[in-house]
Amino acid sequence: MRVLHFSDLHIGVENYGRIDPATGLSTRLGDFLASLDEVVEFSLNENVDLVLLAGDAYKGRDPSQTHQRELAKRLFTLTEAGIQVFLLVGNHDLPNATSRATAVDIFPTLQVPNVHIGDSLQTYAVKTRSGPLQIVAVPWPRRGGILSREDSRGLSIDEVRQEIEGRMTAAIEDRVKNLDPSIPAILTAHATISGATVGTERSMMLGQDHVLLVSAVQKSQLEYVALGHVHKHQVLRQDPPMVVYSGSLQRVDFSEEADQKGFCVIDIDPSAPQGQRMVDFQFHKVDARSFVTIDAKIDATELDPTDAVIRAIAKNNIAGAVVRVRITLPAELEPHLREPDIRQALDGAHFIAAVSREVAGTRRTRLGSDVAEGLQPMQAVRLYLESRGVDPRRQDKVLRYAEELVQSQDEFAPDEDQV
Repeated sequence: MRVLHFSDLHIGVENYGRIDPATGLSTRLGDFLASLDEVVEFSLNENVDLVLLAGDAYKGRDPSQTHQRELAKRLFTLTEAGIQVFLLVGNHDLPNATSRATAVDIFPTLQVPNVHIGDSLQTYAVKTRSGPLQIVAVPWPRRGGILSREDSRGLSIDEVRQEIEGRMTAAIEDRVKNLDPSIPAILTAHATISGATVGTERSMMLGQDHVLLVSAVQKSQLEYVALGHVHKHQVLRQDPPMVVYSGSLQRVDFSEEADQKGFCVIDIDPSAPQGQRMVDFQFHKVDARSFVTIDAKIDATELDPTDAVIRAIAKNNIAGAVVRVRITLPAELEPHLREPDIRQALDGAHFIAAVSREVAGTRRTRLGSDVAEGLQPMQAVRLYLESRGVDPRRQDKVLRYAEELVQSQDEFAPDEDQV
């Protein structure tokens, strides 16, 4: 039995893109769909039995008709070939009102065959062409579904988070204990697991994060733990069952510049004893759009600062990349800096995100066109903090406070149906 695990597809992220004249759509949408096409092609050619998306199919709660169409086309290609598809509900898939549908509810509503939606913390039975599989699904929690107003009245945000973590941990334990030992089982969760290295997903959060201990998901009854929500691919535990973040398929911003992007493939032997059925694990890279940062530090003795920046650019492979240039130079050389020439040297890049200057203790940043329009509020805060050179630990603290403000806005915003 072969399972393909990927996560955080985020169809709809279009920052650092431009309009493709051939399609009229954002080139960044093309990037994300191209990566998904790699997943589909591999699944068709390599005898995959189940494709598992561990949350966040879309960037936002209300995907456009175009985004829904493009995802549906690719899922249909998989299911038509007899491949089962499991979509876990992530935080970006959840509506801001409990009465509204998730971003992926359209599939069970239309009774699309071979597509399963993990929208509640329970065990799902999936019949693959290589035999049955049990999937313990841990979607992003609906706070209202876990805590009533009476439960949370008077509790601080941290106390509410701890209560949710405790209840989720107990629910996972209960589901795992009741697994059928004769059938292979995996767990998939859209959550932050303690010890994970986080990045851009913190700035993209819709609400407040909860953190589960590794011990809450690594259970001996399982063959594999497929995680989503953290965009960086990483193996948290090598010992069976492996606990793995597949990471996102495409880079969202420069915090993911050095991250490998791809998907995981797991081979399971159903005839082996429980907890010992995973026989192979591989991480497959996809052709993700590259992000390149160019740092040009200009010495006071430099005769032509523009030429020095262009030389720094020439040392990097910028073809088809999203590029930012950070220039540090003395104040007396700034008047000699010719930005049009610098941008011309970047002509081979897919997108110029920013050309920033740090001059004698000051910092000036110029964003590429349309960048600001594509940024979500938390991403804009992150960009501001980075441009000011704020210490990463202080950045993290400021972002946590900003997230609480976002959460408060979501909780008190009226349901659109009532406006």
